[in-house]
Amino acid sequence: MTLAMISLALFCCNSFVLAESGDIKKKLETGTMDDKISYAIGYDISENLKENFKINPDLFYQGIKDNLEGKPNMSDDEIKATLKEFQSLVRKKQMEGLSEKAAVNKVKGEAFLAKNKVKQGVITLESGLQYKIIKEGKGDSPKEADKVKCHYRGTLVDGKEFDSSYKRNQPAVFPVNGVIKGWTEALQLMKPGSKWMLWIPSDLGYGDRGAGQMIEPGSTLIFEVELLSIEK
Repeated sequence: MTLAMISLALFCCNSFVLAESGDIKKKLETGTMDDKISYAIGYDISENLKENFKINPDLFYQGIKDNLEGKPNMSDDEIKATLKEFQSLVRKKQMEGLSEKAAVNKVKGEAFLAKNKVKQGVITLESGLQYKIIKEGKGDSPKEADKVKCHYRGTLVDGKEFDSSYKRNQPAVFPVNGVIKGWTEALQLMKPGSKWMLWIPSDLGYGDRGAGQMIEPGSTLIFEVELLSIEK
């Protein structure tokens, strides 16, 4: 059983008893921290559940009661099959939510890039990648199989920063073909010592999957990139 299910079970057990006493509020005011935690966790979990599923409280509580009394009304196999189906439904709804979020972010990103492309100095490539040269470097550009050392700062279209090697005071070293497509394309056009601004559409970034907590599915990314050197 997962932590969420255990917490939910604790909440249901507690609520079942308190509902019979008819004085939940008083119990919470005078009860132990365990009582308050049980209620708070149960309330929070049920809040998340009710967004996607219609829970039958009577059967919900009855399931807890039957388990405690050792008198199940479903076999173990039926319960396992039902919970497996429940997990599949949760995953399906999560994927649908991600797809909807990606679609919204793509529209925002496309509108942003359309305005950005007409700004002075901005160059748009056939792939959709946009860049502006802040400082030109010298020498040969790195090839796809090369490793490079870079300083960079990444933000979203709303200006929120999600990563910065400058703040870490530590340049990043990585293979040109080991990063997102937008970076791989841009790096092969840059020369050591150059500094560019990059505007990367979602399909050249992290796509519909997003990355971490800040980069949502379908996000357009903005990078300030400084190619320090090609590593041997």
